[in-house]
Order: sequence, then C-alpha cells, then structure tokens
Amino acid sequence: MKIPVCLLLCLLCACNPARKEDNIVRVKLLRGPSAIAFAQLMDTSVTVNGKLLQIEVVDSPELIQAHLIKGEAELAVLPMLSAVNLYNKGVNYPLLGCPLWGTLYVVGRDSTSGELHLFGSGTSPDILTRYYLNNHPEWKPELNYTFGSARDLFTGLLSGTVQTAVLSEPFVSMALKKDSTVRLVADLNRPDPDAQGFAQTAIVLSERGMQMQPALDSLLRASCRFAVEQPYQAIRILEEKGIFAKGMLTESSIHRCRIDYVPACRAKEAVQNLLTIILAYEPKALGGKLPDDTFFLCVH
Repeated sequence: MKIPVCLLLCLLCACNPARKEDNIVRVKLLRGPSAIAFAQLMDTSVTVNGKLLQIEVVDSPELIQAHLIKGEAELAVLPMLSAVNLYNKGVNYPLLGCPLWGTLYVVGRDSTSGELHLFGSGTSPDILTRYYLNNHPEWKPELNYTFGSARDLFTGLLSGTVQTAVLSEPFVSMALKKDSTVRLVADLNRPDPDAQGFAQTAIVLSERGMQMQPALDSLLRASCRFAVEQPYQAIRILEEKGIFAKGMLTESSIHRCRIDYVPACRAKEAVQNLLTIILAYEPKALGGKLPDDTFFLCVH
C-alpha cells in the first residue's frame, strides 16, 4: 500500500521531533539582589550563539537546586554555598562567574546592643556574621535566630521588637528609608578594607552551555555594568517585570550590592577565600569539602 506523502512527513516528524530546548538557553534566576544584575537581559530579547535567552525568576534557592538536579537549565544563579554543595554532590554545574560581591549589613539603633537578630542558621548571613564578630571581639552580642524569614526580621526591626539585625538588600535600604533612627552598624561583606567583597553569589553553567561561555561572559559583564551605570533604568525594568515591588529598590540599594561581573578564573582566589571561611565555620554547608579546580570554568 502506498503511504501518502503528507502522512509520511507527519510520521517522520513524530519520530524526530525538534527539541524546543535546542533553540533556547534556559536561565533560572533567583528572586532577590542577584536579579538586579540581569535587569538589562530581561528587558529585551537576547540571543546567544543563535539561541534565545529564556529567563525564569525562581523564588528560592531550593527550587533552583531542584531544577539543576533535573538538568532543567543551562545557566542558573544561586548562593555560592548552594552551588558548591551541589557540585560536591556530583551535580555538574561549574562556576561561570560572580555578579555580586556582598549585600549583607548589620543595621539598627544601637551598635552596642547585647542581642543581634539574624535569619538562617548555617547560611551565609549566619557564617559571615560569626566571622565578623570573631574579628571584632569588642562586640559580643547574643545571636537570636527566632525570626522565620528575612521579611519577618525586617518587620520586627521597623516595629521596634528588634533593635539590631543582619539584613540584606533591598531590606537594608528600605529600613533606612522608613525609619530615621535606623542606621548602618557594620558591613559584613569585606574581609578587609581593600577587598572587593565576598563572592556570595554564583552563576553556574551546564555542560550543554559550555560552548557559549565567552558570549555569556560578555553579556553578563555588560548587564552588570548597565545596572551600576543606569540604576534608575534597571529599577524601572525590575519593577515592570514584577521582580521587586515599586519603591523597594533605590540607587543606594544597587550601590550596596557591589555588582561587578567577574569570570570564574579571575574570581577563583576570592571564592576560595570565602569557602575556606565557610568550611571552618560550617563544613556541612559545602558538603564537607572544598570543590576541586574543575569547579572554576576558564576559557582556554
């Protein structure tokens, strides 16, 4: 029996479907300060090596980790601790670069308070707070972890329930803006005055995305520069996209995030310095060990 040409074509297409993901670069972006670095890329259609950049904003590091475990992204942005932990467990997403260099500050009404509130035991804010206090022995507050989220802690500070707290941007700027009695007490982002900051945020890349590394480095560098040089435009984009509510971000917010894209090779020493601190204070946060050199992607 002769098979009609149209039916034959349908059968062939069904057997060899064109995969949608072959034409896109799937990006999983964590909602929060790291999204500021991607504002320019969210504003227009961007292609990389002929593939469309498709950005999805995800609400928690745990959800991004789930996407990576399933191989559902070519590019992802998540906390450095999460990226290293996954890599040490065999999830092959090495480091492409670092876009932010610190968003953590102590804010409050009393720099000599006997109690310091923070959120997230065993996370970067907790570890870097303990590291800072160990290097400033003149201040010995009791650490209080009773608040269940960063937003709850922020609300507690504004209500007066909390006097001194560790907050990240944009909550830092919001607190300073809403309450004139609140001030910056300490910067937790710099191991010393000459340091760029701590590489707390990671951009990781899948094996499938490796051939796009130079192009992605270039795009990310330009997008970070856009956020720093045109903060009001970046804020407009992020508000229009619903990433941040209107009024949450300010020029000062962006300045305090220390946005600067640094490729993995150049960021390696800074990342290792941070991870060495993390390993000393909370080994399980990294899966018990430092990553090997293959974690750092370098253009050869």
